[in-house]
Amino acid sequence: MTPLHELTALQQAAAIRSGELSPVELVEHYLARIAAFDSRLGAFVTVTDQAARDAAKRAEVAVTMAEPLPALHGVPTAIKDLAATAGVPTSYGCVALAQHVPDADAPVVTALRSAGTISLGKTATSEFGTTLYTEATGFVPTANPWRRGASPGGSSGGAAAAVAAGLVPVAHGSDGGGSLRVPAALCGLIGYKPSRGLIPGAGGFGLASQGPIARTVPDAAALLDAMAVAAPGEPYLPPPPPEGGYRAAATRATGPLRIAAYLDPPLFDTTVHPDCVAAHRRAAELLTGLGHDVVEVPGPYDPAMLADFRVVACLLGRPDAVGKMARWMAGEARRHSAADLLAAHGRLLAAIRAGSAQLAGYDLVLTPTLARPGVGIGHFNQMSPEEDFDAQTALSPYCSVHNLSGAPAVSVPIGADRTGLPVGVQLSAPLGGDARLLAAASALHDASGWKERHPPIWTKLPSATVNLGPRSLGTEPR
Repeated sequence: MTPLHELTALQQAAAIRSGELSPVELVEHYLARIAAFDSRLGAFVTVTDQAARDAAKRAEVAVTMAEPLPALHGVPTAIKDLAATAGVPTSYGCVALAQHVPDADAPVVTALRSAGTISLGKTATSEFGTTLYTEATGFVPTANPWRRGASPGGSSGGAAAAVAAGLVPVAHGSDGGGSLRVPAALCGLIGYKPSRGLIPGAGGFGLASQGPIARTVPDAAALLDAMAVAAPGEPYLPPPPPEGGYRAAATRATGPLRIAAYLDPPLFDTTVHPDCVAAHRRAAELLTGLGHDVVEVPGPYDPAMLADFRVVACLLGRPDAVGKMARWMAGEARRHSAADLLAAHGRLLAAIRAGSAQLAGYDLVLTPTLARPGVGIGHFNQMSPEEDFDAQTALSPYCSVHNLSGAPAVSVPIGADRTGLPVGVQLSAPLGGDARLLAAASALHDASGWKERHPPIWTKLPSATVNLGPRSLGTEPR
C-alpha cells in the first residue's frame, strides 16, 4: 500500500485514468495534510477547499464518461499568489491587496485548469515577488519543511514548501531572477525556468517566466506541457515544442553532451561555500559517469554587471508596497530615468552576449544553484534594504543571467550541506534547448540518489494509502 502523497503527479494521473484512484479521495487527502501541517509552514495564503472538492467531484464523474481526459486530470496543484485567479483573493504578497479578487484568470491559470489539474489554493510569495525569501510584511513567514526556522527561499517559497512537505504533488511558480530555482534548491526539489516565451506571462523586459516546481523532472515536464499554451498578445515567440511534448523529451536519452562547468560567480564577487562547491563537483562526476564530457571553464560573465542589474531589478519595486525591500526598490527606480534604464539593460545584454559567446560549442552549462547554503527565517530582514539586496545577490549569483538571456535553467537536488539541508546544482541550455535540458536533468536526478529523500514531515499522518497496479506505479521509460 502506497501513501497517496508518495505517488508522483504522473502516477496519480495514471491511477485516476485506470480507476484505481478517486480524484475526490486524492483531493481530500491533500486538504487533510494542509489542515494538519500548514499552520507551521505558511505555504498557503488561501486554501480553496470547497472549490477543490467541487472540481474533484466533476473530475470523478468525467472518468466514468469514457471520454478523452486531459493529461493531468484530477491531479492537485497550487497557484503562486502572483498569478491572477478569478474569484480567489490574489494579493501579490502585499497585505494592502489582501482583499483584491480578480475577475479573470491569468493565462497560465486557465491553461492549468484545462490540463485537468485541481488547484487547492494560492501559495505564499514575497511582496510582488521582489525577494529570494518568503517573508512578506503582514503574512506568516514561510518555513522550510526540512528544518524549523530555516527559510525555503523565494519568491516561490510557498510553492516549494508545499511540494516538499507533501501538501501538493506539483505547484506553479514564477522566476524573475531565481525565484523557482532558489526555493527548489533549498527544499530539495526540481525548479524549472523555461525558455523565454514558452509560457505566457513574461514580466518587464522578459525577465520573468512562469514554471513548475516538482519532486521529479518528468512531473515538472508534464506541468510545463500544461502551462505552455500560447496566449494572444504575448510579445515573445515560443520555441517549437519537441515531438511528443516536454514530458516525453524528459525521458529520452540524450547521447553524450559537451558540458561547460564553472564556479566563478557572475553578478557578484563572492566566495562560494565549500558545501556548494562539493555539490557542483559531485554533479560533474555524475554527469561524466553518464557519458558526458564535462569541461571546467573560467566564469564567462563580468561581476561588474551587478550595478546595471540593480538598476533593472529595481523596476520590480512598487510604490504601493508596505514592505521595506519593495519600497526601497521603488525608490531606487525613481532615481533613474527611462534613458538610464534602457542604457543599463543594453549593457547587461551586451555582457550576456559576450559571456554566451564564450560558452558557444557547449550543449549545457553546469554551476551551483546557490553560492551559499540556506539561511534562517529573518536573516535578511535584519539588514538595510541595500545590504539585503547585496546579500541576496551573494546567495544566488548564478541564476539571474538566465533571466537576462532568456535561456532555460533548472535546479536539481544533488546532496545535502553539513547541516542536512538540501543543496542543488543548476543546469542551463541555450535558448530553446528545453528538451535536451530536461532529459539531462532527469538523468542527473536519477543518478544523484536524491529522489526518495524527503523532510521528516513527509511521513507524518494523515496518510491515506492506495494499492496500485504496475501500470500506475511503473517508471517512466528512458
